[in-house]
Amino acid sequence: MRRVVIAGTLLFAVAFRPSPVAQTPELKRESIAGIDRRSAEMAALSQQVWEFAETALRETKSAAVLADYAEKQGFRVTRGVAGMPTAFVAEFGQGRPVIGIMGEYDALPGISNKAVAEKTPLLAGAPGHGCGHNLFGVASLGAAAALKDLVASGKLKGTIRFYGTPAEESVGGKVYMAREGLFRDVDVMLVWHPEFKTVADVRSTQAIIDFVVEFRGRTAHAAADPWNARSAADGAEAFVHGVNLLREHVKPSVRMHYVIQEAGKVPNVVADYAKVWMWVRDSKTTGAEQVLGRVREIAQGAGLVAGVESKLTIQAGDYEVLVNYTGAKLLHRNMSALPPISYTEDEQLFARAMQRAAGVPERGMDASVVPLDPEGMEPEGGSTDVGDVSWLVPTLHFSLTTAPYGVPWHAWPVVASSGHRIGQKGMMQAARVIATTAIDLVQDPRLRDEIVAEFRTKTQGFVYKPYIPDGPAPVPGRAGGE
Repeated sequence: MRRVVIAGTLLFAVAFRPSPVAQTPELKRESIAGIDRRSAEMAALSQQVWEFAETALRETKSAAVLADYAEKQGFRVTRGVAGMPTAFVAEFGQGRPVIGIMGEYDALPGISNKAVAEKTPLLAGAPGHGCGHNLFGVASLGAAAALKDLVASGKLKGTIRFYGTPAEESVGGKVYMAREGLFRDVDVMLVWHPEFKTVADVRSTQAIIDFVVEFRGRTAHAAADPWNARSAADGAEAFVHGVNLLREHVKPSVRMHYVIQEAGKVPNVVADYAKVWMWVRDSKTTGAEQVLGRVREIAQGAGLVAGVESKLTIQAGDYEVLVNYTGAKLLHRNMSALPPISYTEDEQLFARAMQRAAGVPERGMDASVVPLDPEGMEPEGGSTDVGDVSWLVPTLHFSLTTAPYGVPWHAWPVVASSGHRIGQKGMMQAARVIATTAIDLVQDPRLRDEIVAEFRTKTQGFVYKPYIPDGPAPVPGRAGGE
């Protein structure tokens, strides 16, 4: 303590103790150093998950190596949460604020590739990380570990909580975790995703409703007595025809896609069972619901046309991401403050060769920070179960460059990039953005309050209802794509 005398009055003041906000730059440097110290471990972890390439709900090895690493870093780990063996939560610290950090680690079926600049499967027909989730989970956990160091040393207060979330590419593991209330006490959630650009995301995603339509009829010999049959295949055909007629009468933001999963086994037996798997998307959940209402009527009409029973069953679905613009500006500041990613000439040659093989302009790697987009822009294609979380807790989302510009996503170039140094460099940068942003959120309560205030305004009157069936979490078997 030092004594200060003003006009004969003795005052006491704390000497040389800057406010928590004033200490923030030093804490950020320490967090970045903590991430950089773990760079070799993080690269090895991401390579392991890349090699495992486990699809939705089958991420047994991937989840295990990440949860094991979290335990070694001193986190309290709870495995198998929300009834999913490959979901887990790792936590360090106590009290508020609670800063959540998301991680994913599931792969996509059938797109295996070596980390080379051409289409060369590592194992033909096997899965591959065509969305970079091997980088996603590791970057987030690496950032959480660096923040844990600061909490352990008493330099940062509150709780750091990492969520290991499975099955983003199909059933949406976060939706089941949301149903169990696992995000209820989080103050702010931080999420990133691999991309070909580096940007604080102020564009939302598309809401999606995932469902099947089944038709049940009566079988008969297709040549001898077809008049005795009622063809379920006819019902499926009438249904998809109706859906395609509907395309002219929906808003441009709507997307509808389907596959006929079953419609008979052989031509000379009239099918008594048929099944169509379909997704409906729109920029808002309310819009997707409206289209679903029309599709329900089409399913009923198709059953009448074919003289068969029809049944529509919702399997899953994601809300659109609720953008927090206050949080996006914070992300943008931290992304812009970091030294940009530097690529070697060999890495640029690799990127351009990949772009050439994919038939897109040879621009190489560019991780420069994209200016913040204005609010209200239409969402880009794609859906994610992060959307559900964003309606329950303020969620700050950013994208970071891990693959060359223009190459197709959910395809071999992203698999190759995710197993290459260019992907790992993006992973490390993403971890730095998460850590520095989390420090701001902990150290500046007023900023945190502004983020929460925007969230509360946007969710006023909203009641969350997950698009999942009642009962336990799903078992492995269904894999799609975001």
